[in-house]
Order: sequence, then C-alpha cells, then structure tokens
Amino acid sequence: MKFKQEINRRRTFGIVSHPDAGKTTLTEKLLLFGGAINEAGAVKSNKIKKGATSDFMEIERQRGISVATSVLGFEYKNIKINILDTPGHKDFAEDTFRTLTAVDSVIVVIDVAKGVEEQTEKLVEVCRMRKIPMIVFVNKLDREGKDAFELLDEIEQKLRLKVTPLSFPIGMGYDFKGIYNIWESNVNLFTGDPKKDIEETVEISDLSTPELDDLIGTDAAENLREELELTQGVYPDFSKDEYVNGNLQPVFFGSALNNFGVRELLDCFVEIAPSPRTKESDIRLVKPDEDKFTGFVFKIHANMDPKHRDRLAFVKVVSGKFERNKPYLHVRHGKNLKFSSPNAFFAEKKQVVDEMYPGDIVGLHDTGNFKIGDTLTEGEQLNYRGIPNFSPEHFRYINNADPMKSKQLYKGIEQLMDEGVAQLFTLELNGRKIIGTVGALQYEVIQYRLEHEYGAKCSYENINVHKACWIEPKDPKSQEFADFKRVKSKYLATDKQGQLVFLADSSFSLQMTQQKYPNIHFHFTSEF
Repeated sequence: MKFKQEINRRRTFGIVSHPDAGKTTLTEKLLLFGGAINEAGAVKSNKIKKGATSDFMEIERQRGISVATSVLGFEYKNIKINILDTPGHKDFAEDTFRTLTAVDSVIVVIDVAKGVEEQTEKLVEVCRMRKIPMIVFVNKLDREGKDAFELLDEIEQKLRLKVTPLSFPIGMGYDFKGIYNIWESNVNLFTGDPKKDIEETVEISDLSTPELDDLIGTDAAENLREELELTQGVYPDFSKDEYVNGNLQPVFFGSALNNFGVRELLDCFVEIAPSPRTKESDIRLVKPDEDKFTGFVFKIHANMDPKHRDRLAFVKVVSGKFERNKPYLHVRHGKNLKFSSPNAFFAEKKQVVDEMYPGDIVGLHDTGNFKIGDTLTEGEQLNYRGIPNFSPEHFRYINNADPMKSKQLYKGIEQLMDEGVAQLFTLELNGRKIIGTVGALQYEVIQYRLEHEYGAKCSYENINVHKACWIEPKDPKSQEFADFKRVKSKYLATDKQGQLVFLADSSFSLQMTQQKYPNIHFHFTSEF
C-alpha cells in the first residue's frame, strides 16, 4: 500500500520558456514555498553566494543564463515535487528536449510584455506531440504588458493550445492591484514588497459583494466583474481529465520576482498535475506501479564537483523501487551494476538515499558506463526510446592548443560528449576530430569547461559541413555501399558510438548523393 501512496504523491515536471521569461526566478520561488531555501537568490553555504540556486555552473553565474538542466526536489503539503529546470537558450535546446522525456507535466512561462516567443513555440510543439499536460504561467505582471485577453488569444493561436484562465489579473503594470483566483474564489492583493513571502488573501466567492469595491476601488471592481463574466462566456470550464490528456491548458497570472501568484500556481499544481505516468518502451508499455524497477538515463553531468572528477548519470525511475546496493542490469552492456551511493538532488546539494520511487530522479556515480538513453532494469531486456541525437547545425575542427595537455583534452572532450553537450565525429580519412553542436554558444561553453574543469586548452577551425546524416545501407555488403564509401571517403566520419556518419557540405550535394545511392538511408537523428 505504501508503494502506491508514494507513487501518487510524486509530481515530476519541467519548466520551459524563452530565455529571460523568468523561468529560473519562478523555480526559486517554488522552492521558497516548499521551504527548501530560506532566501531567494542565495544558496546557503559557508558564505552566501548570490546567484540562483538552480544555476550552479560557474559559466551560468557569469552569463546569467541556464545552460544545463538542473534537478531540484522538495516536499510541499505532503507532495514530493521534482522540478527539472531547463535551459531556455536555443543553443541548449537539445538538453531541454531530452529532459522532456523525463517529465510527467510542464509549466510554460510567458513574459507578459513579449508574449509568445520563438523558443517557447518549439518547446510547446514537443510537449504537444508527446501529449504532456501543460500549465501556462504569465509572468512579470508588475510591468506594463499586453492585455490579458490579447495574451490568451496569442497563446491559443501561436501555440495552438486550448486555454482556460484559473486566475485573472486586476490591472497591470502601474495599476496592478492583484489577482482574482478563479480556482479558489479569492482575491490576492499586490503590495509590491518582494520580501513578503505570502501576500494578503481575501476570500470573495460572490463577486457582486461591495467588499470587492472597498478592497480594490469601484472602477477596478467593475472592470474585474465584466472581464470575469466575459472569461466565463468565452473559455471552457476547467476539466482535470482534459488537462491530463493534454487537451486543455490552465493559465495563471503573476509576478515571480515579487513572489506573487506563485502560491496559487503551486496549490493548484499539486492538486491537478498527474503523478508518474505509463511510459512506452521498445517492447511494451511500462506502468509505474509494477513491482520490478526500470529507469533510463536522460542526462549525464561531468564535474558536478570540480575538485573530484565525478560524473553523475541522472536516471528517471519509471517503475518499481530503486534500492541502494541492489544489482541492476545495464541493458546495453548486458552486465549488472551496483550503486552504493545513489543521490537525490537539491541543485548542487546532493544526499545519499536508500530508495527512490517512480517519478524520482536518482543520480548515479558513473565511471564511463553510461550514455544518454541507457536503460536499467531488474533483468528484463527492454529499452526506453525517444532520446535521440539530432543532426547538429554547426561544425568545427577542434585542435589542441597545449600539446603538454593532450591527455586532459581528450578526457575532457570524451566526458563532455557523454553529457550530450555536443557531438564528436572522427574523420575516417585522417582521424581529425570535429565537434558538432546545435548552437554556436556551445563552443564557448566547451572551451570554458575544458580550461576550468580539465586544465586543457583548445582552439577551433572552421569546416564546411552543412548536415550530418547517419548512414544505414540496405545491404552492408553491396557494391553500391562499397562505391559510396570509396567515392565519399573524405566526407565520412564515425560518431562516438562508432556509427557511420556522412558529412554533407551542402544541401545540393546531400540531395545528389541520396539520388545516386537509393539503397542507402540517410537519417537526421541517431536513433533509427
């Protein structure tokens, strides 16, 4: 019975948005309500470091952006909440896409002034394809921005979502008075004091009461009554089933920086968000309440602690119970592994745990056994799919800038590639190494981390590559495949797993090659 209860009290979700919409700030405030931190923006350690709790890599503190997904767990109202804070910057989209395979629901953050932005559209598209339940949080209401109805229309049209507001703003920017919480029928007044943890809330179930006029003034009260009447007429009533099936998206309004509207979001979230869900593997559907443990690696992080060259594999528990010191089968290697110190996370703070339940994220110390997408089971031969490598968009040769440190450089590159930061291709012709990334900013991150974490220096050199395609011949022994390898030898490379990759120098040459070799498949992701 306890096992079922533990599953039902888990909520694992990701926060996604365009950069600067306030995603990391919202994460901080959720932790504040969960009692997980005492002061926003401060990680309590021997000296108070200013900087967001979830951005713990040095380069993130310097640039003020999140470049790696971090995992944060806390308890709120007897619900165990696991937040996966994802990078918003498009150059790190691949990390975010992979994280979305490990969440059961998502909160989408939208800036009231900028509305729906490009990166939000892409990420919501992925969530919609996978039918992940989404809650929308419209942030920064203490600033001037778009009208609430205009924003709701934009969300419906651009993101193709069916929305229903569960809270509604009273004014905006300079006139911002507070929020009417439709979900709980109360008014939350805005004082603009960010130090206050929880704002004043007044129960108002009947909107026609004169008490509303006394609270926010007659004009604002009349305006609110009209807007709420319009809302009821235009938007569908909230239905939990529709939301969980990904067909209806509730919308909340607030200001994360001022800690306003966040409690409403969290209270509703713990009630309606789904507990761990059934997941598809390559052979069957796996239910969370099965007896036997299964889980998969969705992220690898090297050097969580630069003093110790440690790598952590982040494993999402899909079914059964993960227990410390129990042997589990690493399906790809076909060997059993035991873990003596599995970690639970709170940003960079980790603690050793004895057992983890479906929905939890467990960190396993890794000496190089894992790559992204690996599955662990209690003996069953199954694999979780859907964590592919995408064809990169930028390519550069990587050169060693300090010949004395070549060992450190190769070790660093190998570990960073395992993390999925970028992809490494080795040319068949001369063994030169090429790094392919989704965004150009990745090169800076790699250079920075190689120098500061591994003590190795590298330089880059441009190479003319348009697209990387994974090669799959119908018949590996055919003459056609032999000709292809001979003619295109200078464009062939292998990836880290030893799969053959064709580096096309232009879209025209890729098209011509595809026509010339009809029995060879050219794939744009590594999972085929």
